[in-house]
Amino acid sequence: MGLPSYVTNQATFPEMYERWLVGPLFRPWAETTLEMVELSPGDRLLDNACGTGIVARVARERLGAAGYVVGVDISPDMLAVARVVAPRIDWREGDASALPLQDGEEFEVVVCQQGLQFFPDRSAAAREMRRALAKGGRLAVATWRPDDEIPFFRELRYVAERHLGAIADRRHSFGDAAPLEALLRDAGFHDVRSRTISRTIRFDDGAPLLRLNTMALVGMSPAGNEMSDRERKRVVEKIVGESKPVLRSYADGSGLAFELRSNVATARG
Repeated sequence: MGLPSYVTNQATFPEMYERWLVGPLFRPWAETTLEMVELSPGDRLLDNACGTGIVARVARERLGAAGYVVGVDISPDMLAVARVVAPRIDWREGDASALPLQDGEEFEVVVCQQGLQFFPDRSAAAREMRRALAKGGRLAVATWRPDDEIPFFRELRYVAERHLGAIADRRHSFGDAAPLEALLRDAGFHDVRSRTISRTIRFDDGAPLLRLNTMALVGMSPAGNEMSDRERKRVVEKIVGESKPVLRSYADGSGLAFELRSNVATARG
């Protein structure tokens, strides 16, 4: 669930992410993904690229005290929030291409929700997840579909590009299921399958989502990375203002609602 360093290095962003995005946006996908790996009592689960830890937390709820859950993320600021929200989970700072595992440590379930597309070396990350998975264990990897299939985010990107030029939105950079399946097979996984899942996402208040999405887009743009902090804040405000009509067009009377599509690939070790 990674985001650009410009965003995640801001002291307040992980708290905003947890408060405004996790419940309406990421928890529904965590529940869907965990259903696909069919958790069993006593499972050990690794949440790779855990962010503030929603997959790990939902897994802990379902497994209870008999399960053991580890969350790994490269961002210490995200993990700081995770530790406050769920102190009993084993949170570890580490790189997806060199997972911080104990000697011989293996898991019955490994999950990576919306993180793989951000890894600099996806092949190494896939091999590391294979190393972490016990023989016969279950893997689930989710990556957003291209934003061409998600009109809400595509329209917001178009508004931002008026000020920033072309933006390669890394969140949607691994949207084709075929390369995802091939990556997992090459890493040694078996029974690799993928599904495209669509969900209606609802926010009571779309304003925080709009602001955080704009910050992410600015952080992913070459122009934004060349700006001073003051210039970046100014352009964020301008883009947020011009994006409000998009928000209004997706209002459904009780808040904001839009369709979001994701690949979910499953495999066995």
